[in-house]
Amino acid sequence: MGPQNTALSPSDLPLGRASEYPQRYAPEVLRAVPRDLGRRPLGLVGALPFAGADLWRAWELSWLAADGKPAIAVAEIEVPASSPNLIESKSLKLYLGSLNNHRLSSIDALESLLCRDLSAIAGAPVALRVVPASSLKELQPADLEGDLLDDLELCGPLSRDVDPTLLQAMSGAPPVDTAVVSHLFRSRCPITGQPDWASVRIAYRGPAIASEPLLRYLLSYREHGGFHEACVERMFIDLRDRCAPLQLMVQACFTRRGGIDINPWRSTEASAPTVPRPWRS
Repeated sequence: MGPQNTALSPSDLPLGRASEYPQRYAPEVLRAVPRDLGRRPLGLVGALPFAGADLWRAWELSWLAADGKPAIAVAEIEVPASSPNLIESKSLKLYLGSLNNHRLSSIDALESLLCRDLSAIAGAPVALRVVPASSLKELQPADLEGDLLDDLELCGPLSRDVDPTLLQAMSGAPPVDTAVVSHLFRSRCPITGQPDWASVRIAYRGPAIASEPLLRYLLSYREHGGFHEACVERMFIDLRDRCAPLQLMVQACFTRRGGIDINPWRSTEASAPTVPRPWRS
């Protein structure tokens, strides 16, 4: 039985529930979440104002080779932002776990299987690469490039609600072409309430954005319940609307949970940024 491309509401998801790992290949455990759930409140209807993708790295991928010997690897999964659904992370973990005792003839066969099943759930073609154990040195940690915001002194109490009015373009200042980084970002899973930590990079060209209010804005997500992808899209829309950059790219590298890290990016440009593996992931 293959995966069913039926998007579910958050109340139907396995997040926050006790779940047994399947003992056989089980694509039917995969669940989709409609992206519209996070986009409608932002007024994102119709054509998207950004390009982007969600790069997932699954670190606990294992299966059986043709001779029955266990194999391990890391899967890099790229889900396009234009897909109607995102893949619910716990269901992906259960699905990958169902491959632990599944025999496959080659890595090519594994990639084909994963790509078929995950594309069906996302509702759009998913790009995929399996990095075998012999090549894991390719995934060494690397820093996000940009000016660090985290050492700035903050004035006054922090908002407990996402507050886009904090964002300020500096009128009269010459335009800039720059990038800033913060490792202090935290949001909360909208289903379980558990914290999700991330390093965030904002690259833009246009009016300079005031640094201290920008950091305060990022920290205002601390109690916000939202999926990783929806948080990045909200940051993009708020920065676009409040600061009017000529070019803008927002990316977040979330620390792994359940052996999976999620790294969404949204940009005015179609070219994909480098998605490093920050030291915390």
